[in-house]
Amino acid sequence: MPASPSTARAINDRLALRLLQQDGPLTATQLKSLTGLSRPTVADLVERLQDAGLIRVVGETGAERRGPNARLYGIVADRAHLAGLDVRTDSVAVVVADLLGVTLAEDTLPIGSDTPVDDAVEQAAALLERTARSAGTAPLHSVGIGAPGLIDPVTGELRDTSGLPAWHRRLVRALQQRLPATVLVENETNLAAVAEHRIGAARDHDTFVLLWLGHGVGAAVMLDGTLRRGASGGAGEIGFLPVPGTTGIPSAANCDGGFHSLVGSASVCELAAAHGINAPAAGQEPGAAVAIRAALAGEGDAEAFLDTFADRLALGAAAVASVLDPGYVLLAGEVGHAGGDALAARVEERLTMMSPLRTEVRPGLLGGTAVLRGAVLAAREAAQDALFAPAG
Repeated sequence: MPASPSTARAINDRLALRLLQQDGPLTATQLKSLTGLSRPTVADLVERLQDAGLIRVVGETGAERRGPNARLYGIVADRAHLAGLDVRTDSVAVVVADLLGVTLAEDTLPIGSDTPVDDAVEQAAALLERTARSAGTAPLHSVGIGAPGLIDPVTGELRDTSGLPAWHRRLVRALQQRLPATVLVENETNLAAVAEHRIGAARDHDTFVLLWLGHGVGAAVMLDGTLRRGASGGAGEIGFLPVPGTTGIPSAANCDGGFHSLVGSASVCELAAAHGINAPAAGQEPGAAVAIRAALAGEGDAEAFLDTFADRLALGAAAVASVLDPGYVLLAGEVGHAGGDALAARVEERLTMMSPLRTEVRPGLLGGTAVLRGAVLAAREAAQDALFAPAG
């Protein structure tokens, strides 16, 4: 059925907003060219969006810089705020941004393993509220949360997973209850993939697999521009993948013996120590990232260490390639970012020998910030959906 006039207007408005977010500021002529809409239709939507307080004239362009055709329109970015949370096992990081994704305020809070659940929830919620106040008076419209663990594909809730702090699930519920904002939760590795796809190393790839290498290991699967979460929300739980070289096999409740046992930060630090490389703790940064940088600087038996680590990574990458044939694998997270092109090249070389499927391996560009960046992008999508949902 053809769209009703009101629905068509809402769709056109939403398209224009997306273009102004991604490519703005823009003139009416540029909007006409990018949308394919007629000049009168563009003029109407510009007037509508201005009257709604969503866009405004932010300057002029052209040689003469005068007249209606020279006006540059931009998003009223401070009309509402967005927030992203990166919830780790022992900390929470918060970023508050405007509608264009520009960071306005940010903060991080460590949360000890012995902190009572109620106290941990209150500390994390208070951190978000303080950071939102420091960003300005605009209302908080949407909050994106990245957390480890499984997200129920039906309810969208963080599932109760053994080995993860109980305060994670309680925090999501608490924020949904006490904030007048939309609160969304997504697996942290999936959000990292969204960020790398939109603004990072996978901008030119709609099909890829991201390996998150931090304190632990995870994977995200992006096929034809769409995240694949799996029947139970567990697509990418690669830490449980049985691989050669471990002392056992993983269980349903514990990934010890799986791929995690080879490439998790603790095992990489042990490998580094065996090769004369020191990896002292550096705040929230995984020790493995410290070890990789030290090896690349020439400390200890660096070549042997990097080769062995690349061998381990290639086992997981080969399993992924043989099933999905993504053609492109990102080594993301703090460890993948620290390894850079040098580590990625080693993994690609080994993968070429192990698999007949051509697979390019590259480092992620966003490092440990990818989860927060992805959370803000998810919040921005939610805000846009709410503001420009087509009328029924």
